Amino acid sequence: MTGAPDKRGGSQTLASNRKASHEYQFLEKLEAGIALQGAEVKSIRDGKASLNEAFARIEDGQMLLYNMHVQPYPHARTDDQDPVRVRTLLLHRRELDRLTGQVAEKGRTLVPTRLYLHRGLIKVEIAVAKGKLAIDKRDSLKKKVQDRETARTIARLSRR
Repeated sequence: MTGAPDKRGGSQTLASNRKASHEYQFLEKLEAGIALQGAEVKSIRDGKASLNEAFARIEDGQMLLYNMHVQPYPHARTDDQDPVRVRTLLLHRRELDRLTGQVAEKGRTLVPTRLYLHRGLIKVEIAVAKGKLAIDKRDSLKKKVQDRETARTIARLSRR
């Protein structure tokens, strides 16, 4: 899912977790680096990564990313490539300590929302999130439909 540079500072989105915005309410977002092995970088740049089932945890003073699937790069050696290995996220100590306190509150979790290129480096956007109830999901879906219809009406009227 490679895309053109987006409006958030010229970064190019390589993968996104669209389902997360439906399932969770994002309280805060932050940028983290990711420790990758050589062939994984080329595969991610080709758009062969998925964040659909991914989640993050803080363990032993570091943040780890689980279940991010990176398809093996076809032109690299395949004997040591694990597509769903646990990857380390790179954050400052102060950020980790602050996030540890936030996640300790009941009902909060760390969700990767987007994988993107920023100045040639692959970054992950992590959100501190709180699960939505079924009624909240319905309300957000109604709002999205209303916004879409409003945009269509405005576009139709502006064409006249």
